[in-house]
Amino acid sequence: MNNNKEIFINSTIGTTRAATIENNTLTDLYIDFPDHKKMVGNIYKGKVQNVIPGMQAAFIDIGYHINAFLPFTEIGDLSKLNDISFSIDDNKSKNKKSNKINIEIGDEIMVQVIKEPFLGKGPRVTTELSIAGNLIVLVPNQNYIGISKKINDKYERKRLKTIIESFKPKDVGIIVRTISISKDEKIVKNDFKKIFSEWEETNSNFQLKQAPSKIYNDYNFSKIVVRDLFNDNINKLVIDNKSIYKRVYNNIKLMNPASTKKIQYYRKTLPLFETNNIEGQISKALKNKVWLKSGAYLIIDHTEAMVVVDVNSGRFIGKKSHEENSLAINLEAATEIAKQLRIRDIGGLVVIDFIDLAIEKNRKKIYDELKKCLKKDRAKVSISEFSEYGLLQMTRQRVGLSLLYSLTDECKACKGLGRVESNDYLITKIENWIKKFKSKFNDRRLILYVNKEINEYITKTRDKVINTLIFKNWIWIELKIDEKLHANEFRVYSKKRRKDVTNEV
Repeated sequence: MNNNKEIFINSTIGTTRAATIENNTLTDLYIDFPDHKKMVGNIYKGKVQNVIPGMQAAFIDIGYHINAFLPFTEIGDLSKLNDISFSIDDNKSKNKKSNKINIEIGDEIMVQVIKEPFLGKGPRVTTELSIAGNLIVLVPNQNYIGISKKINDKYERKRLKTIIESFKPKDVGIIVRTISISKDEKIVKNDFKKIFSEWEETNSNFQLKQAPSKIYNDYNFSKIVVRDLFNDNINKLVIDNKSIYKRVYNNIKLMNPASTKKIQYYRKTLPLFETNNIEGQISKALKNKVWLKSGAYLIIDHTEAMVVVDVNSGRFIGKKSHEENSLAINLEAATEIAKQLRIRDIGGLVVIDFIDLAIEKNRKKIYDELKKCLKKDRAKVSISEFSEYGLLQMTRQRVGLSLLYSLTDECKACKGLGRVESNDYLITKIENWIKKFKSKFNDRRLILYVNKEINEYITKTRDKVINTLIFKNWIWIELKIDEKLHANEFRVYSKKRRKDVTNEV
């Protein structure tokens, strides 16, 4: 069966979201919040605040309210980055750094964020920098050429290496990305010029700016869509925001002009994610229970230390032996678990409790199936075989926040035992409700009721929300407080019909 892969980008006041759909099923979701700037990929001029040999790490002030965490294993050759003294005792192995790394408190250092801050922990950083372009990745202070392992054709690998050798300076490493296949020399060279210029500006900023300060901003939504999501396998890219559409279109035109025909601007009134059943799939991804087609289900629970996945037979009625029925459920569950890890962007340690199997050969089948499904994942994944207790453990690269922590806030009523939808996500839901209402009814004067906390957030923190909703939809909206509503609830009243119309959409 041919895969039909599409990307849909929806921009609202509260969020900008990019969803990858494969055969009508959500497979990847990327979310950006206007007020919550992402840090991964950014480069900072930091100042060493503390060095703790017992932890094999240093803490760096990069201007964030919590110091960044720099493990000694993430410290490269500092002499190439700045004037910090360093020494590496390398008696055991040429590839392993010992704990004798000399960084002193007060030293200024160039670091790059590799992991977002999470649950009271600061961002994780490295001194081994990289700047990603659309086609290649520049690795400063190195001298090598790397070709993506996914480029299998030896002649294409040789062609790309020859192109890179024709312009690569000696003091940088270059990694050629998979998307570079068949690209001509001019396009590859232009991509290099762009990111090399960014590196030179970063170096200059390090010399000129005071620590702590950001000296390179990697984050740009349009850039990430083109660089990380869009490839030759995508059949269609639909965007409902004009400015994002123009930026993405221009970026793709520079990289691959023939692919611009795949880009569409969405003009309809009905919300983009509603017309393609994406909104419903996102809502399901926030629930801890996931039903499988067979009638079995998964329970996905988050803790601070790990994520636990439990496989249950549920309503499954098998006609074979217990072992064969359990194998069938587990195989179906393995496929779904791999998909849910991507959609929910679950990182860190994951422990999976499959239904018990007595035969070792069957356990191996489950392991092999999960491993095969995880090959589709862009994140780095490591998986171990079943333990003696029948549990399967794996780790998945954690870069940013999972979907649960991105779209929900801690519930103040239960003091952290549960989660509620975040204020920004509620605003997105309100905007989508208004668009759907407008497409069905002619009412143009509405009263929007929210609880006191949401009212304060909208009026004090996001003061342009109501005006934006009014002018985007040409509907008069009056904001009022209803103390009976919970933090993730809203109610809409029609002045024209003098009735509550919340459930009419």
